[in-house]
Amino acid sequence: MSRILSLLLACLWLPFAAHALAGAGSALPIPQPGALLTEEPDFLPVERAYAVTPELAGERLLLRWRIADGYYLYREKMRFALGSEAGTEPVALALPPGEPYEDAFLGHTEVYRGTLDIVLAPDARTTLLEVKSQGCADAGLCYPPRTQRFLIDRAAGSVAEIAAPSRRTAANTLPAPAPLPGQTGGGLLWAIVLAALGGMILNLMPCVFPVLSLKVLAVAAKGGAPGGKALHGGLYAAGVVASFVAIAALLLALRGAGEAIGWGFHLQSPPFVAALVYLFVAMGLGLSGLSNLGSGLMGRGDALTRSGGYAGSFFTGVLATVVASPCTAPFMGSALGWAMTQDTARALTVFAALGAGMAAPFVALTLSPALLARLPRPGAWMDGFKQLLAFPLYAAAVWLLWVLGNQSGVNAMAAVAGGSVLLALSLWCLERAKLARRPLLPRALATLAAAAVLAVLATPVMEPRSAGPAVAARDGWEPYSPHRFEELRARGAPVFINVTADWCITCLANERFALSSAAVRAAFASEGIVYLKGDWTNSDPVLTRLLQAHGRSGVPLYLYYPPGDGAEARILPQLLTPAIVLEALGPA
Repeated sequence: MSRILSLLLACLWLPFAAHALAGAGSALPIPQPGALLTEEPDFLPVERAYAVTPELAGERLLLRWRIADGYYLYREKMRFALGSEAGTEPVALALPPGEPYEDAFLGHTEVYRGTLDIVLAPDARTTLLEVKSQGCADAGLCYPPRTQRFLIDRAAGSVAEIAAPSRRTAANTLPAPAPLPGQTGGGLLWAIVLAALGGMILNLMPCVFPVLSLKVLAVAAKGGAPGGKALHGGLYAAGVVASFVAIAALLLALRGAGEAIGWGFHLQSPPFVAALVYLFVAMGLGLSGLSNLGSGLMGRGDALTRSGGYAGSFFTGVLATVVASPCTAPFMGSALGWAMTQDTARALTVFAALGAGMAAPFVALTLSPALLARLPRPGAWMDGFKQLLAFPLYAAAVWLLWVLGNQSGVNAMAAVAGGSVLLALSLWCLERAKLARRPLLPRALATLAAAAVLAVLATPVMEPRSAGPAVAARDGWEPYSPHRFEELRARGAPVFINVTADWCITCLANERFALSSAAVRAAFASEGIVYLKGDWTNSDPVLTRLLQAHGRSGVPLYLYYPPGDGAEARILPQLLTPAIVLEALGPA
């Protein structure tokens, strides 16, 4: 059975890795492993990336940009206004054509590279020029919209730049890392502390609890010296930490290759979600007694004293990390959002701290004789408890089928449901083969059924559905888009943004118990607040940029923009109650 388990979990990662790496595109090479530690992007300051020199010659005003290699300016983001300190008026110019470019936010557009010359003809009364622009780097960073103001001195025949007014950060930009709570300017130590706290809280999430309970059950069943239990605890912690670091390294590699992804990115792959369904079904069947699949993974009774049991402790840590990935605990979002803006070494350190925090309660249990003494004595109750734990796993499989249906449609959901039946048949045949004198036929049937299960992961129905046109407003919200957001903010309308995903349990709970409450709905209606929802269930680079712009690497993200064009966003916590939302909607 351990071979079947290994095969299942290999399938868990391989379809996702192939899907994600294929999405990077041939034009963006994936960095070599060593390069991740030494070749961090070194982005230029905006003044050097887009150096502009104004020249006044008679009636003409020449603006010349020298755009650094690897950087570009958006043609349609350029705006010009002329006037005086009393006020300026926009100027419509026939801008030179740019280079065609397919942008993740703007679609088909034009950009400027190299040198750009713009000529204006201000009248004699003009003393002030205002220029607005926005640019990005090919390596993946977009600068906030930039406003420059130039004072025109005709007597001296010169133009000098003066201080530009501040402006709120656009939703599709990636500014400097947001400060972490309790300190200003960010810091590795604070990120480590917050990540460790978030990791501890992950143990209470419904994704992780059944797996952790099984491991505690195994420890309770184990006799012998406490030192053996401590070794199991250490190996479990090693599996958790190594898995978090591996996921972080893959995330950084894909982002370095140009992919717009964040925490939970593997749940955006339908083959990965399908493989998780199979894993939970197989584990549930093992706990229900159909097969011994669970014994090799969790370790029961004296099996923990053998080498396989120790390997099972490490592998349980890997599994706990995989099933915890859809969850975002308090403190965790800020820490990971900060980490993803740092160099590779710091980012991996924060992810390792997250894993250490998640493993800490179980490690403390195995190291403390007093805590071990409080565990129930082994007995017949353990079999009943083990069978009871199968039902949360079945429920998790049903939930993931629902997620898959939202990602790829009802055909994909039906295919994986059928694959789960074939998986059960395969496990049943293997159990029958153990009892049969001629096990060849049951083993052959098991092999065919398992092959059919794996074939489902490669079918076209496993591909994410492409994002269609924006659907009509329903249930009091509208689909998020940068253009709709900018339109609302331009007229000063209050806006509430919810970035969510179907595989995010925290997001679903917040929507059900806080955002859908009668009090919150009434407040939205009475204040004229437009509710925009961004669905990150499938990969969406626009929403990924929005998350990054506000210091988050994954969902949920809740933003409230009060009335007024210049109002800054209020970032709500990741766990909501109606009272928290209503307080955020009130006066600053």
